[in-house]
Amino acid sequence: MKSRMIHEADGQRTFVAILETGDEVRASIDRLARAEKLTAAQVTAIGAFEQATIRYYDWDRRDYVPMPVEEQVEVVSLNGDIAVDAEGAPALHLHAVLGRRDGGTLGGDLQDGTVRPTLEVLITESPAHLQRVHDDATGLALIRLDR
Repeated sequence: MKSRMIHEADGQRTFVAILETGDEVRASIDRLARAEKLTAAQVTAIGAFEQATIRYYDWDRRDYVPMPVEEQVEVVSLNGDIAVDAEGAPALHLHAVLGRRDGGTLGGDLQDGTVRPTLEVLITESPAHLQRVHDDATGLALIRLDR
């Protein structure tokens, strides 16, 4: 992965990261978030994966159901955010829509994805601090604005 800051003004920074074949998307974005000490940011990306796992949140089970994608797919849309967990470490929440060869799509929470040949990532930091807190009712780590 190669990255650089392309804009900085009024407490807001914008980064571009270019991931290459073999890069794992979550690990790459997490490394950048830690290196730049990001505590609140939006993430968008386009590109392609050689494989991925998306997940669906099963409300009745209060758990994610993984859906492996074992084929080359286009990353039609990847959106999410970076907040911090209870220990202050970056907490990524990413969703993806993946396009198949036949034009069909799959979508869900992105558990993992291996890039091939590239993923172009844009990260826009907000001057505000966001924190994820475990919510007992849903079993999810949700952003809390009151913290």
